Amino acid sequence: MRARGFTLLEMLVALAAFALLAAAGVGVMGYAAGHQGVAQARMARVGELQRARALLGADLAQAAPRRTRDAAGQAAVQAFAGTARPGDGVLFALVRRGWENPAQAPRASLQYVEYRLRDGRLERAARPMLDGARLQPPQVVIAGVRGVEVAYRFQGEWMDGWPGGADRVPEALRLALDLEGLGRVEQAFAMPGSWP
Repeated sequence: MRARGFTLLEMLVALAAFALLAAAGVGVMGYAAGHQGVAQARMARVGELQRARALLGADLAQAAPRRTRDAAGQAAVQAFAGTARPGDGVLFALVRRGWENPAQAPRASLQYVEYRLRDGRLERAARPMLDGARLQPPQVVIAGVRGVEVAYRFQGEWMDGWPGGADRVPEALRLALDLEGLGRVEQAFAMPGSWP
């Protein structure tokens, strides 16, 4: 009995079928790899937003109605300063309680903090001392900010601008950020209002 093998035609058909399957597999893998990169980039962006929210929440929840003096010795008119649409400038500035001091440095547990929008970045800067000190270099809270709107709650009403006061802070703050890759994100932060 003779051993029988594949004919040339059968081999060509098998190779063509394998080539089609391989080409389809490469296409599917390329599509999946491309989407994995997009998903990872989006998750990283959401992580940035969550870190920004945590930092903002920690500062705003500890707001204290205390005025400060700048590096030139000028007293602030308000305990909390805030605008609605600043362009590239200060969004809001406040004094916060609870500034940790694990090294027991000779300083207050209060800290002056300022948030500003600069070149598409939301930045946070603080002073090393409450009064008479210059702002330290800012830290970027979140980048890729195309626009921002801030509203302040006072006496049960939302306002576009903060009316001010030497001894009061808002009851709440609503921050709307237009972020690259995420679109418009609105967040609300409860504040201590006018603590005694």
